[in-house]
Amino acid sequence: MKKICMYAVLLLVLFSSAQLVAAPVNVNRASLEQLVDNLEGIGAHKAQAIIDYREQHGDFRQLDDLLKVKGIGPSLIEKNQQDFLFQ
Repeated sequence: MKKICMYAVLLLVLFSSAQLVAAPVNVNRASLEQLVDNLEGIGAHKAQAIIDYREQHGDFRQLDDLLKVKGIGPSLIEKNQQDFLFQ
């Protein structure tokens, strides 16, 4: 019984920690939910601003393009630098 409980806890820890590592987000295709769930400091309002900007101006090509979105600044980009994809 102790072994079963120990294995159950081990599996829980392994699977929960695997979800802590977010996959990179393609900001040119991501939904509002994907932006909110995978990027630090991005709530629904900023995610919608990203989507609105890309719909009006086309795809983002580089990190600096995101600075053109209202509410997105250098510190937010720095926090998520490794999590942005441009495809």
